[in-house]
Amino acid sequence: QVQLVESGGGLVQPGGSLRLSCAASRSIFDFYTMGWYRQAPGKQRDLVAAITSGGRTNYADSVEGRFTISRHEAKNTVYLKMNSLKPEDTARYYCNKHPSTIVLAGSDYWGQGTQVTVSS
Repeated sequence: QVQLVESGGGLVQPGGSLRLSCAASRSIFDFYTMGWYRQAPGKQRDLVAAITSGGRTNYADSVEGRFTISRHEAKNTVYLKMNSLKPEDTARYYCNKHPSTIVLAGSDYWGQGTQVTVSS
């Protein structure tokens, strides 16, 4: 069974922190690079950070130095720790494989995502 369940979002003031979690089914998690993506209203979904099965990471320029991606193999979970949050980080956040996302029955599969709102 393929499943992605994101959690940990919420409302936070500028400069605050959040930690997002993504629980993935084992068939997705093992051996694959995992990424966190985000989509703001009216904008396309973009990659924020990615981590290989060996632990190598890369980040979008806009979050470099503020966000940290990590993964826990035994829990099939990938995390995104977000510090120094800015209003422009407001978006719905999703996890998925990277660079090719999951396809089921010919369609892209995404979890429900978790909303992050940065506002005073």
